[in-house]
Amino acid sequence: MNATHPASLWKPMDDGRVHCNLCCHFCIIAPGERGLCGVRTNKDGELLTLVYGLVAALNIDPVEKKPLYHFLPGTTTLSFGTPGCNLRCSFCQNHTLSQPPRHGAAIKGQPAEPGALAETALDSGCRSVSYTYSEPTIFFEFARDTAVEAKKLGLANILVSNGFMSPACLDEFGPLVDAANIDLKAFTPAFYDTVCGGKLEPVKKNLIRMRKLGWWLEVTTLVIPGLNDTPEELGNLARFIAGELGPQTPWHISRFHPDFMMPSTPPTPPSTMEAAWDLGKEAGLEYVYIGNMPAGSHNNTVCHSCGKTLLERRGFSVVAGTLENGRCKACGATVPGRFGSA
Repeated sequence: MNATHPASLWKPMDDGRVHCNLCCHFCIIAPGERGLCGVRTNKDGELLTLVYGLVAALNIDPVEKKPLYHFLPGTTTLSFGTPGCNLRCSFCQNHTLSQPPRHGAAIKGQPAEPGALAETALDSGCRSVSYTYSEPTIFFEFARDTAVEAKKLGLANILVSNGFMSPACLDEFGPLVDAANIDLKAFTPAFYDTVCGGKLEPVKKNLIRMRKLGWWLEVTTLVIPGLNDTPEELGNLARFIAGELGPQTPWHISRFHPDFMMPSTPPTPPSTMEAAWDLGKEAGLEYVYIGNMPAGSHNNTVCHSCGKTLLERRGFSVVAGTLENGRCKACGATVPGRFGSA
């Protein structure tokens, strides 16, 4: 099933081709062809999206699973995604969802309306809607319309993204999004080029722009042995977050497990993850978390001022908390984030 729908953010060209302005590939698409994402097609000089209203993954998740640790912690979020992605990461953990459209496979999913999804979130007791699983940039029109409906019902909107959208797309999302977790996959252009099929600089610029838009922002980096795990690279990445996004920005460092096109790469050693955590703290980051590891203290939220545990987590669940109106009960320090209403 293909859910064709007029696309946004494109311009016609004189020869029947179209210039897509959705992400930083800026594809020029000939009639009958698709963009690199595989879900936008040129039909007789008009750009259409093939995934509008087509849900391929839908769940109610803890917001911590996004991961967001400082945005409405302990609440649930209605999470959904469509097929497709604008990157081709060799390590993708959702490759069965993200990659088939790039290779011309049939686009599959269940029909859903933006208003109905927002109503489902509200009726299910969720505090937010998350655009996730695949890359929300490539289902922008569907995400935008759902976000509008969610706002009407008092729900927050969360973007879980690779950050490779165009400036125009980011501006359209601007007033609708409340929080985002963005993958900063590495800190070298070569990694983005060879491993992901993208570029680093647009992601860095978009992160800075997201901060200026007022979104609550958290950053995730999957640490992969031999590819992005040197102390130099991780230190530079951490210093970028601290310097350009602010030391209050939570950094989630996630342990790699073999997947997709990298089945022979070993899991990241725990010692590397601990070293990455240390580099984040040395860079001045107040909140650094380790994911995909057995539960430990680096999964809890600890006051940056006095060191008291503020939110204790077991897996993706908050099992104990001592926050009071966004402040540490022990020392009164304000904890960065959004802990009340969205």
